[in-house]
Amino acid sequence: MSTPSAPRSWLSCDWSQWLYPGPRRVFTPDEMARAGMQPWPKGMDQYLYVNLILLLAVTTQAQRQFAWMWPAVLGLGWLALAVARWLWRSPTARRLNLACYIAGFVVAGAGVLAVKSGWRDETRAQLPLALAIMTSVLFAWWLLTLFRVQQIEARLRELADQDAALRLSTRLAAAQIQPHFLFNTLASLQHWVDTGDARAAPLLRDFTAYLRATLPMFERELQPLADEVGMVRRYLAIMQARLGARLSFAIDVPEGLDATLPPGLLLTLVENAIAHGIEPQLRGGHVGIAARRDAGRLVLTVRDDGAGLAPGWTEGVGLANTRRRLLSAFPAATLTLADAAPGCTATLTLPD
Repeated sequence: MSTPSAPRSWLSCDWSQWLYPGPRRVFTPDEMARAGMQPWPKGMDQYLYVNLILLLAVTTQAQRQFAWMWPAVLGLGWLALAVARWLWRSPTARRLNLACYIAGFVVAGAGVLAVKSGWRDETRAQLPLALAIMTSVLFAWWLLTLFRVQQIEARLRELADQDAALRLSTRLAAAQIQPHFLFNTLASLQHWVDTGDARAAPLLRDFTAYLRATLPMFERELQPLADEVGMVRRYLAIMQARLGARLSFAIDVPEGLDATLPPGLLLTLVENAIAHGIEPQLRGGHVGIAARRDAGRLVLTVRDDGAGLAPGWTEGVGLANTRRRLLSAFPAATLTLADAAPGCTATLTLPD
């Protein structure tokens, strides 16, 4: 049973907010760049100007000597909005207090100047209104700064949640890619060891190299294309050892092709080509992997000469996860599957 918390003492309050108000959170340049610059709400300008015009219309309707207030008040409104936009771009307590103290000194200096210019009575009469307007402006700046800080924090939390979901999706994809392949390979390896088959040693070497290269990769969000191709090459070598003459493959990826992609993406397409195109056929088949640049985009293709897409086929879990991970990393990327007569071609396009 929890005990009720003791009421906060006035001594525990943050009294520094009286002299130095504003948010304590200061965002780094990287955090600001990551959060992005949300657009300034244009409706705020319209709301302020409409209210200023109505206020001036009411207060100066019968006092023509105060017609000078129109440009003065509208000019001050424009200046207050300019400061608000300045705070919007970088909402810090330092900027907020700098703006507030400068505004206070300007208003105090204007009052002293008006008194020395012979406007003592007018200044005394308008002092409550001036203080009310200044307090409203300073309070609006304070609320705007707090709102902007909360908006940036919410955006950073959203991006962090997206990154966490992407990392989890990557790990789930790795779990879906590996189990049946690992178990089947281990079963073949055990059988060959038990029977003294000479293929056991090369398979073990390829399998060890595959695991050493693959397991750390799934901790990354993106990895170089060369690393992905190396992982695929090891996978195909293992599958060729298991399937023998039933599987042949070719990889046509230029060595200087510089690109990144989510780890295991190309591997999933190759695995699907073998599982659904090569293994079901008694005669086996061929898998070709190619990469090229086309109009500023990277195009990867995985083609097999198997039975092709079945009528009414739908995406499986592995392909659906692949597409989701691809679009999370590159919203403009595409992934298509088409009949190749014979076989199937998976085409992956990534923006530069």
